Amino acid sequence: MDTRTPPQNLPEETLDPPDWSSVATLAHRIVDDAVDHVARLRERPVWQPMPDDVRAAFQTGLPQEPTPVEAVYGLVRDRVMAYPMGNIHPRFWSWFMGAGNFTGALGDFLAAVQGSNLGGGSHAAALLDQQVVDWLRDMVGFPEGASGALVSGGSVANLLALTVARNAMAGVDLREEGLAALERPLRFYASDQVHSCHRKAVETLGLGNKALRRIPTDDEGRIDIAALREAIAEDRAHGLAPACIIGTAGTVNSGAVDDLDALADLAAEQGLWFHVDGCIGALVAIAPENGWRVKGIGRAHSVALDPHKWLHAPFEVGCVVIRNRAIHRQTFAVSPEYLQATPRGIASGTWLHEFGLQTSRGFAALKVWMALMEHGRAKFGGLIDQNIGQARYLASLIEDEEQLSLQMPVELNIVCFRFDPGGLDEERLKAVNVEIMLRLQETGVAALSDTTIHGRHCLRAAICNHRTRRDDLDLLVAEVLRLGRQLAAPQPA
Repeated sequence: MDTRTPPQNLPEETLDPPDWSSVATLAHRIVDDAVDHVARLRERPVWQPMPDDVRAAFQTGLPQEPTPVEAVYGLVRDRVMAYPMGNIHPRFWSWFMGAGNFTGALGDFLAAVQGSNLGGGSHAAALLDQQVVDWLRDMVGFPEGASGALVSGGSVANLLALTVARNAMAGVDLREEGLAALERPLRFYASDQVHSCHRKAVETLGLGNKALRRIPTDDEGRIDIAALREAIAEDRAHGLAPACIIGTAGTVNSGAVDDLDALADLAAEQGLWFHVDGCIGALVAIAPENGWRVKGIGRAHSVALDPHKWLHAPFEVGCVVIRNRAIHRQTFAVSPEYLQATPRGIASGTWLHEFGLQTSRGFAALKVWMALMEHGRAKFGGLIDQNIGQARYLASLIEDEEQLSLQMPVELNIVCFRFDPGGLDEERLKAVNVEIMLRLQETGVAALSDTTIHGRHCLRAAICNHRTRRDDLDLLVAEVLRLGRQLAAPQPA
């Protein structure tokens, strides 16, 4: 051990500025620019390609010398803020992303300033975190006393839920003995439209991709209950151990909602864990006109959901809720000597890390809490109904056009369609529609994604945006038709 006395004459450094007033001036400027950024969204393209010089700027090496913070902000403004993904824009409908809200952004700023670590303890951030979890629990109809955890998003929320399901259904102490102690391989069941994060989850859990059995879906994208029942019986007959049914409240491809009540009944009959991936549609439960579409979600053992989708919290924040708090805690709790609770002081509160994988976690709850306090549950429920109504409006526009065709029924807010003038084979149709999608993105008019469902390629508009208006959907249809006709026209020899 080096016991030499350190020099006493070295200056002691800090990251705090020598002049807080100049920082305050810059902070006010940043807030003003941020307000302008959001207020003038419609004046800018949804997305735009980055020039080569901007792209090259992100390849420079680690800075060795300081740069004045005003100049640092200038680089952020010109190189980062000017080239966003675009998901807060009213005509961004790619994949499935919320549009954020400014109050939530302020919440993220305040959370960062306070700097609390949400591993647990007795402090306001930890209590507020649990209040938000309780609010989300109530939204999906779980009983008081059910537990939960805020996480980065749906992928981790589903991973935590399936971890609890695996351990609860294993019949052995997996935490102590590991997978080698299993008497029979476990099987999980989901529709063939299930999100790919579930494959990653079962692989991460050491069960392997084969442990997730995909069940065929009907013409509307819902899991076939009869086929599921047969699969469970077949696996039992082959010496496997059925463990968990995964229902989907809003498939990522088309927004289809499985019959959650029927799945809950089957899980109870078969003695299986029932998990619902509700990252797209769980919060439909709070929508006055459409809440019935997710009937049965409150019967699940666990639900994954995403406040950064239909609660429009700035990225990132997801949530898992678990009906049985004791089983949830038993899956993750570890209490080493350096994390012991105390009768008083900071360590006297709840240790939130006992309900998930992270010991350190940011204060994501504040942005959700502030927006819910500002607007209330009813406002968010109404916005969900609004998006579902807009999807139906878009579907009606498509059905009115001879050269456009719906590819799947519209259950929630995802519209799958394509330009089809007739006379083109599937390969040519796909090429035309992909080019339509890319040109819409590159011109900054709108952002769509694409997918293939039951062998048919299509464009996909996921309307999860509180800024979208029907005029935007009128423009989308007009531009798709214009581009499609241009691209499908016979080319001169």
